[in-house]
Amino acid sequence: MEVELKIRPQPDFEGRLRRVLVRDGLPDRVPFFELFADNEIMAAILGRPVNSIADVIEYQYRLGYDFVKVDVAGFDLPTEGYGFAQDTAPLPHTVRAFHTASMGVIRTWEDFERYPWPKPENIDFSPLEEAARLLPEGMKLIVLRGHQLESPMALMGFEGLSFALADQPDLVEAVFQRVGELELYCYQNCAQMDAVGAMEISDDLGFKSGTLISPAALRRYVFPWYKRFVEATHAAGKPVILHSCGNLEAVMEDIIACGIDAKHSFEDQIMPVTEFKQRYGDRMAALGGLDMDFLCRRTPDEIRARVREIMEVCMPGGGYAFGTGNTVANYVPVENFLAALDEAWKVGSYR
Repeated sequence: MEVELKIRPQPDFEGRLRRVLVRDGLPDRVPFFELFADNEIMAAILGRPVNSIADVIEYQYRLGYDFVKVDVAGFDLPTEGYGFAQDTAPLPHTVRAFHTASMGVIRTWEDFERYPWPKPENIDFSPLEEAARLLPEGMKLIVLRGHQLESPMALMGFEGLSFALADQPDLVEAVFQRVGELELYCYQNCAQMDAVGAMEISDDLGFKSGTLISPAALRRYVFPWYKRFVEATHAAGKPVILHSCGNLEAVMEDIIACGIDAKHSFEDQIMPVTEFKQRYGDRMAALGGLDMDFLCRRTPDEIRARVREIMEVCMPGGGYAFGTGNTVANYVPVENFLAALDEAWKVGSYR
């Protein structure tokens, strides 16, 4: 399905999105931001399959984004404990995979020692170099890394990590240490690349009513590494974004203290983006925020009205980029998503 778009692409990462991320005055208009869009959504909008980074770049360009998300290769952490279910979305994957809460592949010190940890020298930065060669003028790369809780939780399993926090804190420390060292190596190298405009920590820390592990555990095992990721990125003159789902109110001050520049992922039942902007917008940029349930269930006209409400609250003073509350998942109606972007483009000019 090919969709006619009214957006006139004029990428300007440095003058638009970066200005929002570091809260440096007003850009010409509110930029767009997403964690990512599922391939099925991109294919529906482009009117053809998405098979390469060139296709992703075209999608991002046509929809008015100032960036393209990329990741390194060779950073593989094999895990178990996946479940599979039929994908009932309008634009379905073959199956929908999800992590179960089972025990993981690292339960003992013996598991830790024989685990096939990636070697830093085998981490491959060529996907960034390939994408950089294809970028339209004005666009930059955002590198999506920093799974400092998610990776240990996948390796140990949610149940396994929960038990080990009490019974084997030395093993927990070792797993977080090994993951953090590998992530930091990526941050130190990626942030130095000219084509990279920002680094993004993608790490779901919470659920609807609180954090997945205790705030004390986050302060011990996760946030010290966030600080190191931020320090490495800021040393290269680049900002850092945090994508994290869940209710993080108990640790927001800790997150801000890490030096993170911008926060993405919002759900109205937890904290609407409008409330976040009013409470924290003087210390951290707000990104996205159109609630996923609202986006999926309401009409295009209702969505347009909600977009105007969000923009009215979040635009003043800058420090805001528009997008969904999470991702453009394959269950999002394409018509609704494009109505949201179209309305944000119409009302998002500062000039």
